[in-house]
Amino acid sequence: MVSILDSTLREGEQTPGVYFPEHVKLAIARQLDRVGVSFVEAGHPHVSQEIQSAVKQLASQSFSFRVGAHARSLHKDVDAALACGVSFLGIFYCVSDERLTHVFNTDLVSAIDQIENVISYAKEKDPNLMIRFTPEDTVRSAFQNVVDASVAAVQAGADIISVADTTGYMIPHSDRNMYDFISRLKDTLNCRDVDPLIAVHCHNDCGMAAANAIEGYRAGAQIIDTSVLGLGERAGIVDLATILAVLSQSFYETNSWQLDGLIPLYQMVSQYAEVSIPINFPVVGENAFKHCAGVHTHAAQMDPLHYQSLDPKPFGRKMEISLDHMSGLSSLQFALEKNDLELDKEMMLATLKKVKEVGRTGRTVDCDELKMIVEWVRQSREFVVSH
Repeated sequence: MVSILDSTLREGEQTPGVYFPEHVKLAIARQLDRVGVSFVEAGHPHVSQEIQSAVKQLASQSFSFRVGAHARSLHKDVDAALACGVSFLGIFYCVSDERLTHVFNTDLVSAIDQIENVISYAKEKDPNLMIRFTPEDTVRSAFQNVVDASVAAVQAGADIISVADTTGYMIPHSDRNMYDFISRLKDTLNCRDVDPLIAVHCHNDCGMAAANAIEGYRAGAQIIDTSVLGLGERAGIVDLATILAVLSQSFYETNSWQLDGLIPLYQMVSQYAEVSIPINFPVVGENAFKHCAGVHTHAAQMDPLHYQSLDPKPFGRKMEISLDHMSGLSSLQFALEKNDLELDKEMMLATLKKVKEVGRTGRTVDCDELKMIVEWVRQSREFVVSH
């Protein structure tokens, strides 16, 4: 069974311009609890006193998920996180030869020593602490470096190894795909007699984050990192609603997710992040289950699966028909029946003509305007008849 780690409150706040006050973070966490994620990464406590305070408050709550904190491979970061009372700690250190040499002015042996030391230190401080180690920029680092660092981390007390596609580098079905990487890593770690949980943290620079996460899942990854609206550095990471839709409806994962909690969660995050939900966004976008073109609407009314691969009901949504310049009589009939309106054929044609006129202005006709148009058509016909 796959678990979801949501990082809206940590990675999401790394979106330029996005900031969540402490009271909003608590409200978002409660919505995430309703949805049923397994981990919530609440922040990097060493960054600021305010973040530390927010993480501490979340860790004090009785959530069903593990509250986690983010930390560099430094004792002071670990101390700041443990002071918050978290039950999950993510520790990261890049193991790329180039960055070790030019950024950290060290080598792999020294880096591994530091990784082991910090993880051991954290585990000694709290033996019940679940620890994730992330070799930052995993997929672009030398594979042997990743293996050596991961083995040392697990032997020091890490429970999870997170494969980070930090730059959105992986492309499915190419020579750098996540399925092969995860498969190779799991096999290699097994040969080294370590068997950690495997997580995937996929960035969306090339628009492949969700696809790469699914490839990792298919190869045996047990944890997928997400955020609401895919918020995060640059193009963000895997979108929570999208991955839950795919896992539940295409891979039939039987986790106890409450998918109807996604809409209020997204509305809340959108409001306080001041990031609009794109109308064409999967699952939560306004148009996600809305049909427009005449041939689509006619077929969808007979069976929505003709033009839908997702069932909207688990998400608390329903199929909709749009009225605009693309509409036909079947679309209009659907809308009329929905609003308990009955028209003869002549009035339907006149109403459809007016709907199309409005549609050509770039607007769609909602229920209220449809009633106005119907009333206008009736009044127009009565005027003609009386004169």
